[in-house]
Amino acid sequence: MKQLLLELAPPARPTFANFVTGSNRELVQILRQTAAGRFPDRVVYIWGESGAGKSHLVEAVLHAAQIPCVAAGGNAIPEAAAEGTLVTLDDVHKLDESNQIHLFNLINVLKSATLVATGPCAPRDLTLRRDLATRLGSGLVYQVHGLTDEEKRAALAVHAQARGFALNDDIVDYLLRHTRRDMPSLIAILDSLDRHSLQTGRPVTLPLLKDALQPQQE
Repeated sequence: MKQLLLELAPPARPTFANFVTGSNRELVQILRQTAAGRFPDRVVYIWGESGAGKSHLVEAVLHAAQIPCVAAGGNAIPEAAAEGTLVTLDDVHKLDESNQIHLFNLINVLKSATLVATGPCAPRDLTLRRDLATRLGSGLVYQVHGLTDEEKRAALAVHAQARGFALNDDIVDYLLRHTRRDMPSLIAILDSLDRHSLQTGRPVTLPLLKDALQPQQE
């Protein structure tokens, strides 16, 4: 058993171009500057609820980077960074004790380099070593604000129009009630639905969406 929509289209690589900015305009501008090597601070820490777009933004920074960069994570936390280097670290709250020490040491020696890190909450609320949490909060701290339902509707309508089809309100209503609500998932479903429409010769309608989301027999 499998879902046809999930089979048809793997998610597009996260970039700044396919991130729906919403209320995060200042944050996106800061991250674009960082990717270009115009470091605003030694540490840029971004936090927010699951699905708000933190991981998307980290990948977008790496995709747009015009400078040497290191994607840290797991057991690969460097204790130093060369001049002009960008270090990214997603899900800082998952670090074990040893790697928390490595990250603390890295932040202490950052000079002409910068760290972009993400977590689920503000630095003061992280369940990490207090000295590390303090270091993460010592630079620029931004909350990633999720889109409102109206902003999601507008963004999905624009995306559908760019692909050449109109998006009815009943389709968006169904997506927001019955599928994952984060924008990368919603966009991936729309792209798959468009492909399914072209393959079947049927217009993009709610019945087509329901049919495509149903598990299919092998």
